[in-house]
Amino acid sequence: MNDAPLHRDLQRVRTLARILDTAIGIPGTRVRLGADALLGLIPGAGDALSAGIAAYPVLVAVRHRLPRTIVLRLMGNIALDALAGSVPVLGDLFDVGFKANVRNQRLIERYAAEPTSMARESRVVLWLIVGGMALLVGGLIALSVWIVSGAFDVLTR
Repeated sequence: MNDAPLHRDLQRVRTLARILDTAIGIPGTRVRLGADALLGLIPGAGDALSAGIAAYPVLVAVRHRLPRTIVLRLMGNIALDALAGSVPVLGDLFDVGFKANVRNQRLIERYAAEPTSMARESRVVLWLIVGGMALLVGGLIALSVWIVSGAFDVLTR
C-alpha cells in the first residue's frame, strides 16, 4: 500500500466525516451534528443522498485494497445509518448519535495503523453480526408462527 495516496485519501475521508457528522455544535451541549442529520430531514431523498455521499470511504478502501471484511463493515455502517435514518424523527436522532461517517473514518485509520489486528477484528465482528441477524430472523419467524397459531386457535373456536 502506497502511503502518500492513502494519506491524501484519509484526509479527504476525515473532511467528509466532519462535514457529514460533526460540523455543527449545538450550543450549551457536547452534541455535534452535520449534513447527514440535516439531509435526513428531507423525506425519502435525504437519507439516500447522504448514503451516496457516505460511500466515498468505501471507494477509498477498495482503491487501497483493504480487506473485504473492512469494506463490508464500512458498507454495513452506511446501510444501518440509511435504514435507521429513514424512520421519521427517531431516525434523525439516530443519525446524530450513530455517526456512521466518523466510524468509517476510524475504521480506515485503524487499519492503516495496524492492518493485521484490524482485519482479524473485522472478521470477528462480521461473524457476530451474521450470528445476531440469524438469531433475529429466527426469533421473528418463531414470533410469526406463534401469532398465526394463536390467531388460528381463536378463529377456530
